[in-house]
Amino acid sequence: MDRLSNTVRPYAWGSTTAIPELLGTAPTGEPQAEVWMGAHPGAPSRVTRSTGNSTGKGTGNGTSTSTTAGAGTSTGEQTLSALIDADPERELGQATVAKFGPRLPFLLKLLAAAAPLSLQVHPDLTQAQEGYAAEERAGIPLDASHRNYKDANHKPELLCALTPFEGLCGFRDPDHTAELLGALGVDSLKPYVDLLHAHPADAALREVLTAVLSADRTEMAATVAEAAAACARLGGPHAPYAALAHHFPGDPGVIAAMLLNHVRLQPGEGLYLGAGVPHAYLSGLGVEIMANSDNVLRCGLTPKHVDVPELLRVVRFEACDPLILRPEASPVSGEEVYETPFDDFRLSRYVRAEGAAPVDLTTPAPQILLATADAPRANDLTLAPGQSVFVPAGEKTRLSGTGTIFRATVVA
Repeated sequence: MDRLSNTVRPYAWGSTTAIPELLGTAPTGEPQAEVWMGAHPGAPSRVTRSTGNSTGKGTGNGTSTSTTAGAGTSTGEQTLSALIDADPERELGQATVAKFGPRLPFLLKLLAAAAPLSLQVHPDLTQAQEGYAAEERAGIPLDASHRNYKDANHKPELLCALTPFEGLCGFRDPDHTAELLGALGVDSLKPYVDLLHAHPADAALREVLTAVLSADRTEMAATVAEAAAACARLGGPHAPYAALAHHFPGDPGVIAAMLLNHVRLQPGEGLYLGAGVPHAYLSGLGVEIMANSDNVLRCGLTPKHVDVPELLRVVRFEACDPLILRPEASPVSGEEVYETPFDDFRLSRYVRAEGAAPVDLTTPAPQILLATADAPRANDLTLAPGQSVFVPAGEKTRLSGTGTIFRATVVA
């Protein structure tokens, strides 16, 4: 297996302290928003592959052969994507390559939010393929600010909280949203309140979101300011939206956010987000896993490009409760699996007490192991909080020691 050297993304919404505290390093004063672990071309992890010093060599079919432990020979630092490109079946396993192609299907992250992320949705696989092909035909550069689709893949995702975590996820029942907006006493919001009462849920949500995002920006800025003042005055369930307006004064996304469920996660709880579900993370530290994609369509709470027609094509206008996951530990292995409906990723957690028996993690699929507490051991490697390793398909892997470790893999 290979220790990973990972890139920190310094997005403006990131916390200056949460990731350094986890890693046990001194803050730099700059925001540290995400740590990417995987082979995404935007920031692939780096490895230094050595030969002759591992406890098992994977064959890609779930078996392993012994090797003699020794000093090993380094092949030099390279990106994980280059390592996989050189021999996809060895690194990913035959079944993974057959199902997903010669690429790592998932991206694992640490995410630390001190300010709200943009309100956004992700496309399903068909939408991503169609959108990417259309923008390629149009000759829009991949790095263009108005480009929507950076790749042709979908982006279901799952976040597991390491600290108390807040976010917005999915449309609230329109009648409840009408009550929330009506309580503000803002005249310019009354047409939205009437719409939410007068139509079936899907039509109501579509009409209101379309009206909010298409409104005159000057008039909407005045509405946001008045609504924010009322939210601050009322507090309670209105308080999160006053905070949003503080970060994004005048942004139509503040009103759009009031259509969504406010979610609070406790450490260990997970939040699953499927295609077309509008969402925004507000604050907290978590482990996030997603299909290996960077496709984002924004609704607001951002100075970046908002493509309203394309957004409305992708959003699923249905009221739903947030899908909060609370897995239980297996009585045999102690593994807690966060079940989701997609095979691109499988996330689980081990919380190991002192004296816990070692666990065999060998699998015919690729894995990334990430420690978040104490010092668990993967084979002969001790992992401090924030450290991670890539395990090729089929490589003999034994988890021991005390601490918390997240296991990312696929269902092949």
